[in-house]
Amino acid sequence: MTDVFKEDQVLDCSGMLCPMPVVKTSKAMKELQSGQILKMISTDPGAPPDMEAWSRQTGNALLRSLTDDGKFIFFLQKK
Repeated sequence: MTDVFKEDQVLDCSGMLCPMPVVKTSKAMKELQSGQILKMISTDPGAPPDMEAWSRQTGNALLRSLTDDGKFIFFLQKK
C-alpha cells in the first residue's frame, strides 16, 4: 500500500495496555476537526482488533494500520 497520510496530530500510546490506547484515542479525536487525521502508535498486541472495533462503533475511519518494529500504527480520520 502506497497511501501516505499527513497526520494532523500524533498520539503515542507505547507501553499502555488495553483499554488506555482506545481511551486516549477517543479523547484525542474529540479535539480534532472533522476530516483531520490522527496517527496513533501502540505497543499493545490487542490494539489492532480494538481499533478496528472502535472505528466501526464510532464511525471514524481507520484509514490504515500497519506494524513496524513491534509497534502498531494507525491512521484514523475524524468523521
